[in-house]
Amino acid sequence: VQLQASGGGLVQAGGSLRLSCAASGDIVSINAMRWYRQAPGNQRELVASITNGGSTNYADSVKGRFTISGDHAKNAAYLQMNSLKSEDTAVYYCYMDGKQRGFWGQRSFDSWGQGTLVTVSS
Repeated sequence: VQLQASGGGLVQAGGSLRLSCAASGDIVSINAMRWYRQAPGNQRELVASITNGGSTNYADSVKGRFTISGDHAKNAAYLQMNSLKSEDTAVYYCYMDGKQRGFWGQRSFDSWGQGTLVTVSS
């Protein structure tokens, strides 16, 4: 399963961006969709996650500003980012895990997208 992230760019502080992540492959189901980010010199951190039941979790630093959503019919995840701050500047990565069809039947997968750069200017 391959993930393609998009939607990053340059935005002024206080602005908004919407990231998208599209999964391709012979997917049976997706359990979890997550967004991580990694700023220069920092470790990768979990920003937001959503389960196939719709339960969401957010890092404290983005609560009330970011919203994660998923579309299982399209095998896609989204991250709506509002009220962006300079400290949100990072490369954002999407992650999904679930089940895919294989030659011998269903098997698990976990995949990462290639990352999309978000730069917030102050």
